Amino acid sequence: MRTVARARFVRVSARKARQVLDQIRGKPVAEALATLQFTSRMSARLIEKVLRSAVANAEHNHQVRDLDTLHVVQATADDGPSLKRVQPRAMGRAFYIHHRTSHLTIGVSDESNGAGAPAARPAQAAAARPARAMAAAPAKTEAAPAKGRKGAARGTREAGGGKAGLAKAKDKPKAKRKAKD
Repeated sequence: MRTVARARFVRVSARKARQVLDQIRGKPVAEALATLQFTSRMSARLIEKVLRSAVANAEHNHQVRDLDTLHVVQATADDGPSLKRVQPRAMGRAFYIHHRTSHLTIGVSDESNGAGAPAARPAQAAAARPARAMAAAPAKTEAAPAKGRKGAARGTREAGGGKAGLAKAKDKPKAKRKAKD
């Protein structure tokens, strides 16, 4: 059975929380708790509380007795509202400070009921997607010239570019000027 715990309006930015959540997603609960215990980030303490709450919810609400079968199947950090503050700066200017918040959501599931399978399917589909895209893409027979700043106009090694190619291009106009004089 899938069980979810949420902590809303947590005073940590979602970006920093996602870095820690990526480490525990898909792991067994015991391994995830050990990882969080030895992670030296403030968000790890907050995420650990939410994970323990999700385990307690599974135990109390769904009568999951074997906690060794629980896995973290969902771990997300969504942006919450920002607390906006103004700090005065020199010459009458103002510096805006955003104290970011986030909503942490952790879902645990025991895979014996099959609730953990849907979380695994999108990862498998994402892994299979590039293979299908590569099979459907036509094969390129000839390399197209590179566009942009470092393309054939700027010089590549095949086109005789690089610093030597640029130096030769600069020398040609000088030679033309001398011929006119």
